[in-house]
Amino acid sequence: TGSEAAALAGAPPAAHTPTRPAAAVAAATPALDRPALGQSRSDADEERAVNDQSQPAPDLEQPTMAPSRTAAAAAAMTIEGQRSGPVPASPATRRLARELGVDLSAVAPTGPAGLVTAADVRNHAAVMAGGPAPAGAEAAVAAPALTALKSSVPAPGGPSTPPPAAAVTPTAPPSVRPSAITAPALPDFAQWGPVERLPLRSVRRATARRMALAWSQIPHVSHQEQADITDLERFRLKHKDAVAAVGGRLSLTVFALKAAAAALKAFPRFNASLDADTEEIVLKHYTHIGVAVDTERGLVVPVIRDVDRKSLQQLAIELAEVSARVRHGRVDRETLRGGTFTVTNIGPLGGTGFTPIINYPETAILGLGRARLQPKVEGSLDDYRVRPRLMLPLVLAFDHRVVDGADAARFANRVIACLEDPEQMLLEC
Repeated sequence: TGSEAAALAGAPPAAHTPTRPAAAVAAATPALDRPALGQSRSDADEERAVNDQSQPAPDLEQPTMAPSRTAAAAAAMTIEGQRSGPVPASPATRRLARELGVDLSAVAPTGPAGLVTAADVRNHAAVMAGGPAPAGAEAAVAAPALTALKSSVPAPGGPSTPPPAAAVTPTAPPSVRPSAITAPALPDFAQWGPVERLPLRSVRRATARRMALAWSQIPHVSHQEQADITDLERFRLKHKDAVAAVGGRLSLTVFALKAAAAALKAFPRFNASLDADTEEIVLKHYTHIGVAVDTERGLVVPVIRDVDRKSLQQLAIELAEVSARVRHGRVDRETLRGGTFTVTNIGPLGGTGFTPIINYPETAILGLGRARLQPKVEGSLDDYRVRPRLMLPLVLAFDHRVVDGADAARFANRVIACLEDPEQMLLEC
């Protein structure tokens, strides 16, 4: 089997029962605009390439103020009382609010025409988490509330009208979603023995942020299966030298790409993304599959485009070329963008099974473990035989908001049918 892919590990196993972590670890981390202390410019560029997938970059507007609890709550309640429709905010700001667990209707806007900006969302999250407010922030953020209060004060000589109760400074802040939990500070590990701190840089830092984002936003479920690839392995060994002669590598991952493309065509919801802002499922009429590649710098996922339109030999050549570029650090940003599905193979390293994390904003990921010879019982209870067969463990992690467990079973069955009959794969997959 091929060694060009490695696991996106970390999600706990499940049997059609979605689980969700208590905290969104990476939601409030800053954008990758400039290198960290001691980080080279090339490292920062590489990190941006890995971190920049099919979604546009988040709003990079930096916060200039963080309101006090009282001022933010007063402004939020006043503005909330005036809104009659959806909260005006850009898609990037809405994504940021979801990542931080912030209710946009509770945020005091400072943008034009009541627009909630990314800075407003960050400030609101910081205040609700108990963060300090810089000097002058209270007056600036509370301006909308003060304007509303002034409008209720009568002009000199006019009738005296008491301000409405809603304009009075509230005693309780607006609610914050439970996902916006601040992780406690780490203890001083040095009190128990020597420690060393290594900076989280480049690909590893980008991977950490993207995995935390995916795990916090997507309700993962894992469907596990096995495929009998005995005949496929014989086919692979028979043709691998011919493919190598033209610059390709006929690894198991190549067959998995072809099988996944056939399943994506049969079940298009696995080739989609959920737009939470508009509450729509975005179906993609193209099949661009990412392949997880293990490198010295961390996990990188280049995208093989139009997998459904390419032969096994074409895929073997392209995958070998792009994997070599990735491992030598010569991957460009566009190669990492536009994926609709991901395949990850830990078989060359070992492992009977694992539960990969979905590559956000995709809907599913297919994981391959190590194939092993196992006794397989064939026939019925009264008439059966046992034969040694090469069995490949598979796991399909999927977004339960978009597809259900029955859909995952059908998708996996289609993948298995292609892998177990290589001749049929050439005709139909």
